[in-house]
Amino acid sequence: MHLGVDSFVSSVTDPSTGHQVGPAERIEHLLEEISLADRVGLYSFGIGEHHRSEYYDSAPQIILAAAAARTERIRLGSAVKVLSADDPVRVFQQFATLDLIAKGRIDLVVGRGSFTEAFPLFGLDLADYDSLFSEKLELLLQIRDQVEVTWSGRHRPPLQRQSVYPRPVQDPLPIWVGVGGTPESFARAGLLGLPLMIAIIGGQPRQFAPLVDLYRRAGAQAGHPPEQLQVGLHVFGFVAESTRAAGDTIYPGWEEMFAKISRERGFAPPSRPQFDATAGPDGAFFMGDPQTVAEKIRRVSDQLGGVDRISLQMTNPRLAHADLLRGIELLGTEVAPLVAR
Repeated sequence: MHLGVDSFVSSVTDPSTGHQVGPAERIEHLLEEISLADRVGLYSFGIGEHHRSEYYDSAPQIILAAAAARTERIRLGSAVKVLSADDPVRVFQQFATLDLIAKGRIDLVVGRGSFTEAFPLFGLDLADYDSLFSEKLELLLQIRDQVEVTWSGRHRPPLQRQSVYPRPVQDPLPIWVGVGGTPESFARAGLLGLPLMIAIIGGQPRQFAPLVDLYRRAGAQAGHPPEQLQVGLHVFGFVAESTRAAGDTIYPGWEEMFAKISRERGFAPPSRPQFDATAGPDGAFFMGDPQTVAEKIRRVSDQLGGVDRISLQMTNPRLAHADLLRGIELLGTEVAPLVAR
């Protein structure tokens, strides 16, 4: 099993000083975080895509290019690339170029995103939420598998024997499908034989076992070998010297993030008891000291019939840079060896 980190590159206010970290400084910190993840042996680092004021990741390809130029081993990727709101030709060209810069260390994880701001921003109709993704994924896969493409659809001008360049180092470029909790999304990924990245942001991870089984059954029925049907998890998490310290460090920023989302979506405001329950043994958050986090990773992997990759999403608007660096260090130097053993 491979361990990594995902980041949404949130704006940050230092909890001890009240200093609001500016965008340029935040990007500088992020690149330090990725470089550290590379040095401590973590397998991957992913950058999300959002078009909101509290995040600085609206152009993840550019961040990943900067990271590729200063790392050596770690795999870099999207978490996720909002394919519905972009052009598959440009997405392939950008990530193929990234793969050239990184010398074959790029993963492209595509999805529809958990926010909707990209749709009006790029002149798209939210009513086409699913058809946009399905059609663009079809074209993206065709571009990946064929240099010369002939294609037509509803949401993009047709292509007639057009060649798409450059081609990546990896052949084929790894394309993962990011999913939430919709059975149709799991089945579609299985039928296409694409690796699956599951975003678990609430509930209990073991509740996804029937959906993972659906994915694997769909893939088997479509004739794809089991080793091709990889499963990854994108989860909230943090590692500290003790479980109590992890919770106390993360909670203020978590409360701030989810209070805003709850107001936008009409949910009840978050609370510390809710947070503690979600960070508990059966909850969705992978949080605690190294031993606690390692045990939870192994337990959840067993519950889902085996997991190939787990990425801890450590974005938090009230997390000091030094604390985040320490969490990454502990994940690579202590949690990963425990999981491997």
